[in-house]
Amino acid sequence: MIDIGANLAHDSFDKDRAAVLERAWAAGLSTIVVTSTSAKSSEAAFALAEQYPGRLFATAGLHPHHASEWTADLSARFEALAQNPEVVALGECGLDYFRDLSPREAQRKAFADQLSLAVKLKKPVFLHQRDAHADFLPILREHRPQLADVVVHCFTDTRAALEDCLAQDCHIGITGWVCDEKRGAGLREIVAQIPDERLLIETDAPYLLPHNAPRDRTRVSGRRNEPALLPWVVKALAQARKQTEQQVADITTANARRFFRLPA
Repeated sequence: MIDIGANLAHDSFDKDRAAVLERAWAAGLSTIVVTSTSAKSSEAAFALAEQYPGRLFATAGLHPHHASEWTADLSARFEALAQNPEVVALGECGLDYFRDLSPREAQRKAFADQLSLAVKLKKPVFLHQRDAHADFLPILREHRPQLADVVVHCFTDTRAALEDCLAQDCHIGITGWVCDEKRGAGLREIVAQIPDERLLIETDAPYLLPHNAPRDRTRVSGRRNEPALLPWVVKALAQARKQTEQQVADITTANARRFFRLPA
């Protein structure tokens, strides 16, 4: 399996990152894409990818929470990082009107600029959208014809939003949200609409601990999620899509290798 989005540069992993990775490999993961959300985490994600060649890869980008930090110099730093083969996508970028930690105008500017950079570099993009679909879609639509592949990560939105994203030829990243009986109920009803060739899986660790995982599996480090729990996302997704877990694992692994241009 391939976890397309784990925040392994997060400080919650600083004390036991090597053990976290060993548990991931033991759980059946072959590869993890380390998500970046800022200049600092982009550098750290790249350093991790260099430390674990062929197993860890990285993204480089600015999360909408940090959009007020966006500058031409930061864009140049991301562009330089993206020259390295270990950096397989730009992002996490997009819009977040749920928390509004950066002004919305700054979010839209940083999002559009990072999409333009992805066009220039011919890199896939790793996108974030929460409570901002009405503004997110037009910006994406404007750039989509020139972009390489696009994944809307940690998708938790409505059926209509899903249809909009699929109409823009986006891949859809599914996390442990689908495992949550209450919050994930709406998502479980619509995940079967995602075509096999557009489906990707992720933990978004250390966030979104899968609620269906047994207690002993989720108490290794308190309430922190980690890539070793990806099989529980697969389990819930397979049930909702009426596929076997092996089918979901095989489909998403092949999709991730193609999407990120990963070596065989």
